[in-house]
Amino acid sequence: MEFEQKINDFMAKIIAKNPGEAEFHQAVHEVVETVIPYIEEHPKYTEAKILERLAEPERVILFRVSWLDDKGEIQINKAFRIEMNSAIGPYKGGLRFHPTVNLGVLKFLAYEQVLKNSLTTLPMGGGKGGSDFDPKGKSDNEVMRFCQSFMTELSRHIGPNTDVPAGDIGVGGREIGFLFGQYKRIRNEFTGVLTGKGREWGGSLIRPEATGYGATYFAEYMLNTRGDSLKGKTVTISGSGNVAQYACEKVTQLGGKVVTLSDSSGFIYDKDGIDADKLAFVMELKNVKRGRIKEYADKYNCKFYEGKRPWGIKCDVAMPNATQNELNEEEAKTLIANGCFVISEGANMPSTPEAIAVYQEAKILYGLGKAANAGGVAVSGLEMSQNSLRLSWTREEVDNRLKQIMKDIHTTCETFGRDGDYIDYVKGANIGGFVKVADAMLAQGVV
Repeated sequence: MEFEQKINDFMAKIIAKNPGEAEFHQAVHEVVETVIPYIEEHPKYTEAKILERLAEPERVILFRVSWLDDKGEIQINKAFRIEMNSAIGPYKGGLRFHPTVNLGVLKFLAYEQVLKNSLTTLPMGGGKGGSDFDPKGKSDNEVMRFCQSFMTELSRHIGPNTDVPAGDIGVGGREIGFLFGQYKRIRNEFTGVLTGKGREWGGSLIRPEATGYGATYFAEYMLNTRGDSLKGKTVTISGSGNVAQYACEKVTQLGGKVVTLSDSSGFIYDKDGIDADKLAFVMELKNVKRGRIKEYADKYNCKFYEGKRPWGIKCDVAMPNATQNELNEEEAKTLIANGCFVISEGANMPSTPEAIAVYQEAKILYGLGKAANAGGVAVSGLEMSQNSLRLSWTREEVDNRLKQIMKDIHTTCETFGRDGDYIDYVKGANIGGFVKVADAMLAQGVV
């Protein structure tokens, strides 16, 4: 009860200081409800007000992006960069181009990124950015003009030892290329200021695959704690973009069967499983043609559920890989009633707090986003290392490093979250990520 009051008092201050930012409030609450009991036993963190400082960005940059569309009309978008915490390294985190982007969403993502990056064991701080620009339906030239205008302003605030952005929703290889080209033109230097670059110009092998692969490896490590593996498991996946595609690929390689993929229009259910040939069709559909997932159902004669999410389909493992709060309490109950006992999150905060409570009550294997989907930023960190060394590692070497990082994250979660036979991955990830950042902040004084 004492802890509950302290958590409520802390959150009341956060909400008062950050009104209307529901996603940010949710992200902070999910962390403090596990960390506050821990720091009560370690008063040095309380005295230094580490939690309060963690919840306040070091810097927030808000700027206008004006650009010309193909009709010659001026368009105006709002853009942001949240530089959240640099205690353990340069700010690191993606750029998101989507109509839903606002200050609260990016602050939630940046806050999560601080702890996620800490868990990777790599020297990276946390940040996030983006714009309410929507690349969907835009020509390549329109996307290029927007990216060039966006980077003209952002270039003042980033650098390889300051802030290193990457991609996120709406920012793939095309966008990273345009952003990098403009940075190079303005600064007259070829440097590792962005990750997710093309293989030919400073990118890393495995980077596109990293988040999906990492979330799959994390699911495998969770299953290993029960003497089990993904072999023979039925897996439901949401999303059909980068993370979902490569999670599907790796699950299949490890012997599992993926039966669903989705987009904003609905989801497909293929009871026979999405094999390598079918996945190749999805990649062509989504990455090249930018089509809708319903076309998969039409081609392979399987069921399409319009406007629905895949959490009613019977499975052993669920991987929410689309967006925040896509899996609610009722859907969580349905998953567990249908036999699901592993959830590995490829998206950021895809489960509502009520859904997480259902997982924890049922004591299933629940890998929350900041642990399970850290593979993407981990390989971004490896890309930074390769850029600094002016070297390129082989695919096998990067994949082995990714596997080891995901194993190390799992070990950290186990160290701080084990309670008898049960591993509370929420507690383990939050405390494990917090301690490294907090200790660095203590060492650096009041800054």
